[in-house]
Amino acid sequence: MSVLGTASLLASPVQADTLKLDAKASSAAAGMPGRGLSMAQVERRYGAPLEKLPTAGGDAPRHPPINRWRYQGYTVYFERNRVIHSVRDSVVAAAPKS
Repeated sequence: MSVLGTASLLASPVQADTLKLDAKASSAAAGMPGRGLSMAQVERRYGAPLEKLPTAGGDAPRHPPINRWRYQGYTVYFERNRVIHSVRDSVVAAAPKS
């Protein structure tokens, strides 16, 4: 890149937005397992899952095994044996009667 191109990039105005999240947005605050907990810790703190879904991935080093445990109202996702996400189940509205 030329000196003129670099100078024009540095002179460009910068804009940023601030995203505010509720404390309730975090999985731990919402009563769900937080990131980094082990499978054993999750089972100790939250009990046995309703269902342990089949492992996905794990077929290559770049595709680590992903496990999913279903609890009442949410699903916990593990990479190997650590929590990476806890996701609340979506609520599907009933179709209106015709």
